[in-house]
Parts: sequence; structure tokens; C-alpha cells
Amino acid sequence: HLVESGGGLVQAGGSLKLSCTMSGFTFSWYGMGWYRQTPGKERELVARITFNGEDTNFADSVKGRFTISRDNAKNTVYLQMDNLKPDDTGVYYCNALKIGSTVNPAWPWGQGTQVTVSS
Repeated sequence: HLVESGGGLVQAGGSLKLSCTMSGFTFSWYGMGWYRQTPGKERELVARITFNGEDTNFADSVKGRFTISRDNAKNTVYLQMDNLKPDDTGVYYCNALKIGSTVNPAWPWGQGTQVTVSS
């Protein structure tokens, strides 16, 4: 079970922090990812973090602006988004990464959280 929150409407250059809380599986076993879906495009992975939080990776489009972190005690993963651009607009989803994969999601999707960046 995945519950994303923290989305909203923000002006270009602004910041948002997304949260995703999970239940129903052993959170600390899994790498985690934040994905983004924009109209007309497939869902893409924008950030991921290893099971222990020691390594992160970002899509080129968000590198240097987004930060991913996790709190295994709270079964929660975060996405700090700074210097937001209109192209960042979309629905953001989190998911565990399938064991052995750095891209593929492990579980059914949650409802996502809408991020809208105005110019």
C-alpha cells in the first residue's frame, strides 16, 4: 500500500517536498523510486535510492534540483524538489524497486500526487 502526498501548485523556481508512506511489505529491504507521469508520455523514473539510503540516482532532467531521501523507521521516502520548472508538472508516484532491478516497480501503483508548476 502506497500513499503519496505533498503535491500542489507552485510557481516556477519554487519548491515542494513529496512524501510517500508504505505498508504491507518490509520497506527496508527495497530500493525506492519516484516516478513522474505527464500527459501523453509514459511514466518515467526520476529518482531512486538504495535500500539503505547510501546511493541515489536521478534522471538528467532533474539532476541538481531534486533530492531523494528515506526514513526506514517511518517506512517513508521523500522527494525534495527545488527550482521547479513547468516541465516538472505531472503526477508523481513512488514505488519500491523490484529486487534486482533499478527501474521496474515492485508493487501496484498508489494514487499519486499532482504537481503543477506555473510559469
